[in-house]
Amino acid sequence: MTSTTLAGPGSPSGSPGSPGFLRSKLGGLPRPFWALWAGTLVNRVGMMVQPFIGVYLIESRGMSLAAAGTVMTVFGAGSLISQVPAGWLADRYGRRITLAGGMTATAAGMAALGASSSFPAIVASMFVLGLAIDAYRPASNALVADLVSPADRPRAYGLLFWALNLGFSVAMVAGGWLARAGYGWMFAVNALTSLAFGLLVWRAVPETLPRRAGRTGPRGGDGESQDGGSQDGGELRDEGDRLQDGGASPGGRTGAPRGGLAALLGDRLMIVYCLISLLYNMAYSQVFTTLPVAMSGSGFSTVDYGLVIAVNGVLIVVLQPLTGDWVGRRDPGTVFAAGLIVISAGFALTAFVSSIAGYAVGVVVWTLGEILTAGLPGAIVAILAPSHLRGRYAGMYGLAMSGGAMLAPLVGTRLLAAGPVTLWLTVGGVILVAAAGLLAIRPALRRRAASPEA
Repeated sequence: MTSTTLAGPGSPSGSPGSPGFLRSKLGGLPRPFWALWAGTLVNRVGMMVQPFIGVYLIESRGMSLAAAGTVMTVFGAGSLISQVPAGWLADRYGRRITLAGGMTATAAGMAALGASSSFPAIVASMFVLGLAIDAYRPASNALVADLVSPADRPRAYGLLFWALNLGFSVAMVAGGWLARAGYGWMFAVNALTSLAFGLLVWRAVPETLPRRAGRTGPRGGDGESQDGGSQDGGELRDEGDRLQDGGASPGGRTGAPRGGLAALLGDRLMIVYCLISLLYNMAYSQVFTTLPVAMSGSGFSTVDYGLVIAVNGVLIVVLQPLTGDWVGRRDPGTVFAAGLIVISAGFALTAFVSSIAGYAVGVVVWTLGEILTAGLPGAIVAILAPSHLRGRYAGMYGLAMSGGAMLAPLVGTRLLAAGPVTLWLTVGGVILVAAAGLLAIRPALRRRAASPEA
């Protein structure tokens, strides 16, 4: 079956606003990808409980700061430990059912949390919600790798990043309004958009789980899915991206496919990449943990912080879709490292600012670096992962990113206690170390990208 795309990947580009220009930015991606993209946007637009959960627990449920902090820590722990099991589910039972099931569980968790009033019930609901809310990520990342050719993956992952940021911008405004109207509305909208995401993927995205050698797995012997649905997903993958009989090991060596966890933990390149990712995300997450505290300590208000961070969102929404095709034509390790160097400079610059304009300039600098890197983390995971283990690899990457986010406040607050200059210069230095790590593994990434499984 021939897939329907917006345009061929080789379509010429033109001036901004011309059909050729738009095709170069948005064309060549399969229809199921756009269903996934639309679901991601809808889900993110409705994801308004999480940013306001602290306010909800304190104002509506009467919790102390310490109790609210405990509840949010439980939520973070659930999110952290869900990633690897969710990746296993995506590889074992399929991407589509894992994503749709995770979104259904998220909707149920939202409803349970909104109805809970006692402290034990709220803690239990938050833990379940933490387990469910990000369980879709490994399946989503694996779907993109299954559906999109290697050359277009940076652009595809970048467009998902764009959808997340665009949806978050809307959610922050809508969530604030709904919170004033009553928190119940916020929980209801969040639950409904989660269900909508799961339903859209279930109806519009085919199962793409590759068939392993010697087993029928979720597909029939002729590549037909269990549910008898369309096989666009399998046909949309580049032929060289299929798992051939005999397979390949994570290092690109031929032979029978190795088992999931053993192959993943034995892939030293993936483990090193995850450590680099953990280091980077621990540093980057200071934007949401210590930056507002540091600005408050310098006499700025929460409104000032919101205005400064809004610069990040505006730049991403305006500029990020314009860079995806350019990034896709270049070496991912090199571009990723270059983006991290720019981000490092932006954070280091923050050590020397004392005004709103100064903070905004720092945000502009590190946001430009973030735009460069937007689609590359997922694309690199797709390079590293054998096709039958993409869910597990994405889950391990998600674990690293969640671990970095959890470590961020522990490390950042101690650095801030030594002074803002110490904090931001150290953060910049840590990101430079991550960039150096990427440059060190760049030759190995190139070799893996050249292997049949890439």
